[in-house]
Amino acid sequence: MSNSSPARAAAAAPLTASPKRENGYSVGPATQLIIKDVGEIHSRLLDHRPIIQGETRYFVKEFEEKRGHREMRVLENVKNSVSETNGHVLPRCADVMQDQFGLVLKSLESANQTIHRLQQQERENEKVNMTYSTSFILYPLGNVQGS
Repeated sequence: MSNSSPARAAAAAPLTASPKRENGYSVGPATQLIIKDVGEIHSRLLDHRPIIQGETRYFVKEFEEKRGHREMRVLENVKNSVSETNGHVLPRCADVMQDQFGLVLKSLESANQTIHRLQQQERENEKVNMTYSTSFILYPLGNVQGS
């Protein structure tokens, strides 16, 4: 055993009155050393906070170093894509759209006129058919007046 063990300290300590604690019990120097040792043992064996905090800090540091660089590269690529889109692609698309808009408008107007002509022809055909069927009902083939 070492010289500072609680047993030797208790044997070497004189039996004198020790100061009283709040609860009324007196504690000798040997008991105080034992309580101190028990507290240290408890903190080393059962209090895992310092170890967990250290491990957490290490994990976060490693995670940030490994993943952080990759995330920064991804974000940089996204930023470059957005900048290129805003600076080059979007203006080109707007120019092409303006150029093609006139052609599309002309095509739509032409299609609209063609549809109106077809509708007009259909109406005229319906009138002719209506007139023919009305005359057929009024004047059957065998009973035409004046023959």
